[in-house]
Amino acid sequence: MLICCKGAGCCKAAKNNDWCYPTLLLCAFGFFSMMRPSEPFLTPYLVGPAKNLTAEQVTNEMFPVWTYSYLVILFPVFVVTDYLRYKPIIVVQGLSYVITWLMLLFAQGILAMQFLEFFFGTASATEVAYYSYIYSVVSAEHYQKVTSYCRSVTLVAYTLGSILGQVLVSVWNVPYFYLNVIALISVSLAFLSSIPLPMPERSMFFHRKEAANIQASPPMEYVKSENSSPENNPDVTGSHLPIMSDGDEDDLVKATEKKNAIMVLPKLWSDFKECYSSPRIFYWSVWWALATCGYNQVVNYIQVLWDHVEPSQNSTVYNGGVEAVSTFVSAGTSFAVGYINVDWAIWGEMALGIFSTVNSSALFAIDLSNNIWICYGGYVVFKATYMLLITIATFQIASNLSIERYALLFGVNTFVALLLQTILTVIVVDSRGLGLDVITQFLIYGSYFAAISGLFYIRGIYTLIQHGQKRKKKTEPEIKGNNATPKDETRSTEEF
Repeated sequence: MLICCKGAGCCKAAKNNDWCYPTLLLCAFGFFSMMRPSEPFLTPYLVGPAKNLTAEQVTNEMFPVWTYSYLVILFPVFVVTDYLRYKPIIVVQGLSYVITWLMLLFAQGILAMQFLEFFFGTASATEVAYYSYIYSVVSAEHYQKVTSYCRSVTLVAYTLGSILGQVLVSVWNVPYFYLNVIALISVSLAFLSSIPLPMPERSMFFHRKEAANIQASPPMEYVKSENSSPENNPDVTGSHLPIMSDGDEDDLVKATEKKNAIMVLPKLWSDFKECYSSPRIFYWSVWWALATCGYNQVVNYIQVLWDHVEPSQNSTVYNGGVEAVSTFVSAGTSFAVGYINVDWAIWGEMALGIFSTVNSSALFAIDLSNNIWICYGGYVVFKATYMLLITIATFQIASNLSIERYALLFGVNTFVALLLQTILTVIVVDSRGLGLDVITQFLIYGSYFAAISGLFYIRGIYTLIQHGQKRKKKTEPEIKGNNATPKDETRSTEEF
């Protein structure tokens, strides 16, 4: 059997092209899973004649289930995803999307809608596999390229979906039901594109050394070739090349998997302590968790507030256009981060305080205004500002960590954000808690971001004072050295 085509050139070319096929499939999955024209019109659809739910049922009984299911499923999914090597979880994510939109089209009643939110929470929790899979099937030299492809394609898909939905509603007056039919077709294509994804041979934690161990054994064709017999090649008799059977390879793989499974939890705990022992990473992570909690709440309930200010049954709805504009502006602010020349170690925490104030002001404007266009504009400002800061936070954290530790920190930060969001939902939103109306909720969310900004103003001022003291201590010896006279220098030389 021929192993390689006359030299390493052919093998190297094949290896360099290995990243194209899985990246293409993953981008197809990301595009179709996010190309959902019905998404900006979910609340008008639910409170309309199709589902005939009240705004209170949607706000206080249905939407909270997404938060609870997301929180419960996230942690086990984070561990199982790595052990199962990502692909099965991506398939589950695609299937969850399909079930969600089937129920959105054909199920009726508040209980059915709560089950729908459970499946959507499952799809959200399994999203970690989408952003982790690619690192297990491509080499490190392609990480930056495939990451940009996978993230940008979802952004483009969401923008196109929002524009398509707005055009269909505003120009052709298409009922919301058919927007959900288009979304069902799209997520079904996403599910189908997940099936042919190649199964990774390694993962970040459980299977990190498996591929290396297999490659350590020589190809069987080389060992068993005609010229490798003891008679023709005496050097082989010296056992310089270990001959491994298929059974030996399987045993080695199983032993490696078992060892990794035993060591993974202590390794995770060690990495966890080391990650958060850095004050810089710790404070960026605190902002990440706090802000993501508030962001999720705002995005979840903004359509309910829009429907309250301008009832969708009485006027034209521009939710799709607003989502498209906010996503486009968010993409622009995120892109601009790469060209901002700031010493984030000094000014980063102050920037978090300043832009959190912008978020708070936007939410107060949304809450206190009865003008739908001010509500739309405030949402665009809020979303773009959050995306700007989360991009900076991601860059700051990722630049100081390995991919494995970044995945761990991403999971922990997301889990903490969801835990805080669950507490906020139980107290403020859930009918078993205070069950507040949407206007009062957004007043609380604005106050929440005001508290975040106050916290990081204090931290930012402290960091600036600390940096100023360090500079002062550093320059004092230089000033003393420059003030020394030649006479003093002669005297000190004579004394010596």
